[in-house]
Amino acid sequence: MGFSNIVLFILIIAAIYMVMAYNNLVGMKQRVLSAWSDIEVQLKKRYNLIPALVDTVKGYAKHESQTLENVIKARNMALSAHNAGEASKAEAMYKSAVSGLFGLSEAYPELKANENFINLQNQLQALESDIESARRYYNATVRDYNAKIDSFPEVYISKQFNFTPYEYFEVDEAIEKDVYSMPKVDL
Repeated sequence: MGFSNIVLFILIIAAIYMVMAYNNLVGMKQRVLSAWSDIEVQLKKRYNLIPALVDTVKGYAKHESQTLENVIKARNMALSAHNAGEASKAEAMYKSAVSGLFGLSEAYPELKANENFINLQNQLQALESDIESARRYYNATVRDYNAKIDSFPEVYISKQFNFTPYEYFEVDEAIEKDVYSMPKVDL
C-alpha cells in the first residue's frame, strides 16, 4: 500500500465520519423539533380549556373581571409564542393568571362545588402533568443536541452547516409551585 493509498483511505474515512456526524446532528435536531411540537400540542390543549373555564367562573364571579381578563390575556400571549424562550415568558404570565382564577374558587363556594368547574380543573391538572413530561423530554433533547454541536469534532461540522443551539423551555419554579398548590376540590 503506497503513501497515496493511505492518504486516500484516511480521506475516505474522514468523509464517512463527516457524513455520519452530520446525519447524527440532523437526527438530533429533528428530535428537538419533534419534542417542541409535542409541547405545543399539549399547551394548545390546555389553552383551549381556558375559555370554558373562564365562562364557568364568569357565572359565579361577576365582579372579578380583571382576573378573567388576565387569564384571557395570558392565554393569547401563550398561543402566540413561537419558540421556547417566548413560551417560557408566556408560561410565567399564564401560571400567575390561572393561580388567581383558581383562587376565586375559595371565595365562591358554589363555584368550587360546580361540576363543570371541577371537571375542567381536573382536565387542566392532568394536562399539567403531560406538559411537565413533555417539557422534561424536550429539555433533555435540547441538552443532548446543544452538547453535541459544541463537542469535538462535531463543533466543526455544526459551525460549517449552521447548527445553532436551542433554548430550554424553563418555568419559574416559584410560579410553578404556586400553581401546583392550587386548592384541590374533594367531594
